[in-house]
Amino acid sequence: MRPARCLTIFLFLLATLGGSPVHAADWRVVIKGKQEHLDMDLSRLRRLGGGSIQAWSRLVLAKPVNDPAGGVYDTLEALNRYDCASGRFATLKRLYLQGDTLLRVEPVLAPKDLPASAGDSDGALLAAVCKTVGASVATRPAAPAAATAAKFGVMHAEMVSDAGSTGPARTLTVADGAPVSTDAKPVDKAASKGTAKITGQDVDKAGAAKGEAPRRLLELPGIDKSRVEHPVDTSNPAAAAAAAKEKDSQPRTERSERRALERAFATSGPRRMLSRKKAAEADTAKEPPRLPVHWSYEGEGGPANWARLRPDYATCDSGKRQSPIDIRDTIRVDQEPLRFDYKPTRFSIVNNGHTIQIGVGEGNTVSVMGRTYELKQFHFHKPSEEKINGRGTDMVIHLVHQDDEGHLAVVAVLLEKGTDNPLIQTLWNNLPLEENQPLTPAPAIDLTRLLPQERGYYSYMGSLTTPPCTEEVLWLVFKQPMQLSADQVSIFSRLYPRNARPVQPANDRLIKESR
Repeated sequence: MRPARCLTIFLFLLATLGGSPVHAADWRVVIKGKQEHLDMDLSRLRRLGGGSIQAWSRLVLAKPVNDPAGGVYDTLEALNRYDCASGRFATLKRLYLQGDTLLRVEPVLAPKDLPASAGDSDGALLAAVCKTVGASVATRPAAPAAATAAKFGVMHAEMVSDAGSTGPARTLTVADGAPVSTDAKPVDKAASKGTAKITGQDVDKAGAAKGEAPRRLLELPGIDKSRVEHPVDTSNPAAAAAAAKEKDSQPRTERSERRALERAFATSGPRRMLSRKKAAEADTAKEPPRLPVHWSYEGEGGPANWARLRPDYATCDSGKRQSPIDIRDTIRVDQEPLRFDYKPTRFSIVNNGHTIQIGVGEGNTVSVMGRTYELKQFHFHKPSEEKINGRGTDMVIHLVHQDDEGHLAVVAVLLEKGTDNPLIQTLWNNLPLEENQPLTPAPAIDLTRLLPQERGYYSYMGSLTTPPCTEEVLWLVFKQPMQLSADQVSIFSRLYPRNARPVQPANDRLIKESR
């Protein structure tokens, strides 16, 4: 990697994550499933004003997830604020990573304090954080097993094994604030063979193996017990055989376990995951040589070569329902109105190397076809990627939404040259000077001013228009364009003269048009 690129990444991480010296994290397991685990970092617990505590947590997924912003992630880190006295927490920032590679940072513009129950993943993290710093925990009532878990701090899913770091220390993380002074000690790795010490609580291993001690600290609502590793008395063949039979007889509801863990992060990432078999096949299948370049809109990294850049981009070539398309041969019907619940919001703006992307606060939604989707971000393309009967426009806004199940819906607002657009001018006034360095300006924006007065639209099923070209995306394209000035188009052109994927085959897809 070129020195200048390394320096850019380093400065970006410092600016985004707090600006303090880089150090190694000390991840400790809070909840552990069969293939996934939820951790907290003991090295970055910080006291804040008002008695609250700031802590980093990490969700390591069993399988990679397609990111609507592009790329694939398998790890989520979150910066949370915990109030032990009230039993509440708020998420301040999320990091999306693939292995040790940071894909993007998602600041939470309007953090919400939410109650944490001792019977869920948020309660487990709250209990672990508060126990470690020696604070009293106030959580909502929970089932007896969950209350036991909260009592012991849920420092490890398996109380009978020596605790430690869950893997190699990651060095891209950055500390915030002054360190916590605490009398509580982390797990004692030098504990005797018969006892594991966890923040002052001694648990007898032999008793735990026989079920006499609280060995199942992971019995929290929403976590699939059949997917959790529990200690088994291997010295008793009959008990081991019975445990194996019980495990085989239980349903493998991996989906519910994954959702329960992801709720701890209130993640915006989609829930759809690649199967391990497919991932292995992608690694071993005979494929054309991969190009050592990043995706772009021209040259070797251009749209014609996207599928050759990475195995997980294969859908860009093999998919049958790709976007954008030339919208024609529609059926005219009475489509239900799009019900927008947009409101003024603070925003973040970043030049991510492919477009200008805007992040918004939570709670801005669109409802259609029985689902409610929340706006995650919007961005611009020049010219419009969509065409209608062969005709495109000067630019287009793509408003990317996602529902609680991970389904994506993109609302496309066509832009043509005309009068000045005040909202777009506010965005251009706050353009960052450097790539990948997001800004959070003071002004708020009224998202309703992005929408045309006439709300007739086209609808069809398609894909993301950037790698990995994930399909099963609902597209809602307004028929009436909005306007922006020639100068506003020119400003965007200085950064991106052309950042539009060519139209893809419609393949006889059904396209509906509002009458």
